[in-house]
Amino acid sequence: MSSYRIAVVVGSLRKDSFNRKLATGIEKLAPPGFSFGQVRIDDLPLYNQDDDAHQADSVKRMKAEIAAAQGLLFVTPEYNRSMPGVLKNAIDHASRPYDQNAWAGKPAGVLGVSIGVIGTAMAQQHLRNVLAYLDVPTLGQPEAFIQAKDGLFDENGHIGTASRPFLQNWMDQYVAWVAKHAG
Repeated sequence: MSSYRIAVVVGSLRKDSFNRKLATGIEKLAPPGFSFGQVRIDDLPLYNQDDDAHQADSVKRMKAEIAAAQGLLFVTPEYNRSMPGVLKNAIDHASRPYDQNAWAGKPAGVLGVSIGVIGTAMAQQHLRNVLAYLDVPTLGQPEAFIQAKDGLFDENGHIGTASRPFLQNWMDQYVAWVAKHAG
């Protein structure tokens, strides 16, 4: 059986982030052979092209974690109808310098949870546009625009009973996507 390491990028810095809880909860739905590690992005400097030749240690660490992964999982909130700046900053750092795009070719999934009824639909769409440009094959279906409601998570931080079938289906499709596209 193959083993797949998934780099998880959570687009929220908030301590009690719904999206971090989702990232932690959904990985428990993955089959054996898949391991997940959240990539730290809170210590990255603001992207500045002048720094491409001398990237910060935090940027080098993040790029190495992405390079070591066979797949990507982006879990993002929606801020002002788009992805958060901290997520875009991480994406920009790991895609630069131009010929050193750490994201390229890595199969990805995109999720997000919000208190709003459309979940993170707009943020996910903007993120998908950026990932397409960066040559990241991204799972298109099923989409998962999740509204944060009571019962989404159980008392242990697992995906709640009512949400589990939908998210298990998403995970099943995601792991098949990664297995199909991972080099």
